[in-house]
Amino acid sequence: MKYKTKSALIARKKHYEDDFSHRPCFISLFDENNPHLSVEGPKKIIDYSKVHKVIIQGLDVNYLLPGNDIVINDLEEIEVEEQGEHIYVKGKQKK
Repeated sequence: MKYKTKSALIARKKHYEDDFSHRPCFISLFDENNPHLSVEGPKKIIDYSKVHKVIIQGLDVNYLLPGNDIVINDLEEIEVEEQGEHIYVKGKQKK
């Protein structure tokens, strides 16, 4: 599904069932860059319950070490698609 957004934050949730290789995760969408520096909440949160990996295609990303999160700034739109145990993320980004 495609979403109009300025930035996205991809993060895993802390808990897992009995399987280390699959985790719940979420993608938060924001109207501003660097959402981790703002007190404003996301405009939308996309939740997934059991994901093995997130595959990011053709986008510049930043990895935030303190929270193990990925931030994607300068977006025009993002497309997120779930295929089995994988999440594919691609989009249009201003460079």
